Amino acid sequence: MRRFIGAIDQGTTSSRFIVFDDGGRIVASAQKEHAQIFPHPGWVEHDPAEILRNVRETAAEALIRANIRACDLAAVGITNQRETTLLWDRRTGMPLHNAIVWQDTRVDDAVAALARDGGPDRLRAQTGLPLASYFSALKLQWLLEHVPDARPRAEAGDALFGTIDSWLMWHFTGGANGGLHITDVTNASRTQLLDIATLAWAPALLSLLGVPAACLPRVVASSDLYGAGCLEFQGTQMGGMLGDQQAALAGQVCFAPGEAKNTYGTGCFLLLNTGPEPKISKAGLITTVAYKFGEAPAAYALEGSIAITGALVQWLRDNLGMIGSAAEASALAAAVGDNGGVYIVPAFSGLYAPHWRADARGIMAGLTRFADRRHICRAALEAAAHQTCDVVAAMERDFDRPLTSLKVDGGMVASEPLMQFQADLLGLDVIRPEITETTALGAAYAAGLAAGVWADTDTLRAQWREGRRWRSGMAGERRDRLRREWGRAVERSFGWV
Repeated sequence: MRRFIGAIDQGTTSSRFIVFDDGGRIVASAQKEHAQIFPHPGWVEHDPAEILRNVRETAAEALIRANIRACDLAAVGITNQRETTLLWDRRTGMPLHNAIVWQDTRVDDAVAALARDGGPDRLRAQTGLPLASYFSALKLQWLLEHVPDARPRAEAGDALFGTIDSWLMWHFTGGANGGLHITDVTNASRTQLLDIATLAWAPALLSLLGVPAACLPRVVASSDLYGAGCLEFQGTQMGGMLGDQQAALAGQVCFAPGEAKNTYGTGCFLLLNTGPEPKISKAGLITTVAYKFGEAPAAYALEGSIAITGALVQWLRDNLGMIGSAAEASALAAAVGDNGGVYIVPAFSGLYAPHWRADARGIMAGLTRFADRRHICRAALEAAAHQTCDVVAAMERDFDRPLTSLKVDGGMVASEPLMQFQADLLGLDVIRPEITETTALGAAYAAGLAAGVWADTDTLRAQWREGRRWRSGMAGERRDRLRREWGRAVERSFGWV
């Protein structure tokens, strides 16, 4: 008998609900964008209530399209934009403030203040993370300090902290009427409050950062049957939680040490499975929890987080009016043989891995009268590939072993010129799966494992199918020249703030 699994994929720019069958195939889906709120330069917010409405609407729509009911789902998994931070009222379920998005830089001064005593890596050994505005803890600290009555309410347990996974899970398991206040180990590992070895909230970090333990969610496995669903999910079980990039790692079945994937979305996120022990990076990468399925030990990963890739194409469309769509950018880029000497370093909110330069800002370099919008579009796509190469080089230093290929997913993998350039620049095969919605698929896998739809990860691996492969065809001399020119452009982005 055919079985179905639901996946909530709550991302930075939109929310989706996808119904998968037990063969890992998409049955139906629905998607809805939400507003990006920019109150000040460098600040980025979302309305949590809008996100909740959108998830409910897309779930209802996808179930109608699949011609099934929620009770026909074996379980529902959640995957989410990770470090985005919010507080809400336990009694009413209303947010105390807009969610502060992972890209937001309002806590840069707090980062600098913490780094003055012990440097930017003072918490890395315990959390796997450098000090940066990226992570949740300082965003939570800002909310506690700036939202009226937030701190006393949090100390009393009346205001609840969570990333978007916790917000959705609380509402979809009862909300104010007994909703589960939980987060999985992957999302917890991005807060800078979790001890990455014990997988528990670290009292010393809570004290250092002024975070009340009473407002924190309970940390759970990434795959388990957490509780019965309600609202649109009445009649099924909530059964999986994974941060979006870890979900993509699972969706790409990277379950063995040394296997890696890169997701090209708003940003780019390259994860390498390093096995059952955390490996602390010395090359500017993040150590993160990859997943924890049921009672099995957790797996860890090295991650290279790149803030702006697909968002750069959106910027060309929305801010400059240069293109009408991402597809047009790809077509314009394909119309020229190279970038005409143009490089764009999209450090709109600083540079993340492996540089971690909060003082960097975006630049466009190498402009001449020869350059036109085709070259600028190509430079925008190539920026994603160059930033990925920076991360791969760091990853190979940390893991002490070269990558043999790179699995890819995300919206930008539809771009032929980007994927070919990525293979050329890496000198590796770049492999796109048959099912490209790997983030949602990873959430479905986590839920399906918990519900017994699939027996184990070997079963999942057997389902994975290659969709397209790009092979490198670039001469090494040209590759080296392009990489040198990119490095010069990156250096020019430093020190603007």
